[in-house]
Amino acid sequence: MMGATEVCLQGGIHPEYTGQHYIDICHAIKEVVPDMHIHAFSPLEVWQGAETLGIPLPDYLMCLKQAGLGSLPGTAAEILHDDVRQILCADKINTAQWLEVMETAHGVGLRSTATIMFGHVDGYEHWAHHLLALRELQSRTGGFTEFVPLPFVAQMAPIYRRGQSRRGPTFREAVLIHAVARLILHPHITNIQSSWVKMGMEGVQACLHAGVNDLGGTLINESITRAAGASHGQHVDAEHLCELARAAGRVPWQRTTLYRQLPKGMVSSN
Repeated sequence: MMGATEVCLQGGIHPEYTGQHYIDICHAIKEVVPDMHIHAFSPLEVWQGAETLGIPLPDYLMCLKQAGLGSLPGTAAEILHDDVRQILCADKINTAQWLEVMETAHGVGLRSTATIMFGHVDGYEHWAHHLLALRELQSRTGGFTEFVPLPFVAQMAPIYRRGQSRRGPTFREAVLIHAVARLILHPHITNIQSSWVKMGMEGVQACLHAGVNDLGGTLINESITRAAGASHGQHVDAEHLCELARAAGRVPWQRTTLYRQLPKGMVSSN
């Protein structure tokens, strides 16, 4: 047993899926592992789920919660600025819709992460707009557990292969956005996470000295970033993450998805 504490699910929109599909997934997981925390369904999936069932967002989110959903990933955010979204992800929900899903989720008692995916067709002003939008919503709901900057991985991205985007942010930019997020989001979002899958271990070490206090999960079977062309792997053991934290002068402790401390000695993956 690897001691998993969370199952995370998110994906694209399947033309045959309705909102009932996501509800059924939650029921299926809870039947097999009743104590597993389900961290699932991006705002895009939630929006599509409510639309296909023809019910209001609050009602649909309550259905998911009653089926066992524990929290939402703050993905499909990319950049919360519609000028960028029109180029980068015109087929996804717009900025207002993403924020509406998150505000509604927080309102029914579901917490969520928040992300930014940067370094493609965006500029610094768009990063600022994104961070301020998150700050404003968090000041009203308090529902975001952490903020996770995600550098754009360009190698296999169609928009990059067509020559329409940057190759991704520079290493300096990637580190600095963690530091800037710590300043802008304080005191509303207090957890800033560095993704070792996106940043690599060298990047994580730098980020620990630039405002980061969370290293994310150990992961099992990560596929999204690797499919985009990254090569940092799909699993790292908990002790390795602890060593990184100690090397930066931090005292590591293991948390749950909702930032409660786990009993000492437990080793988890997600």
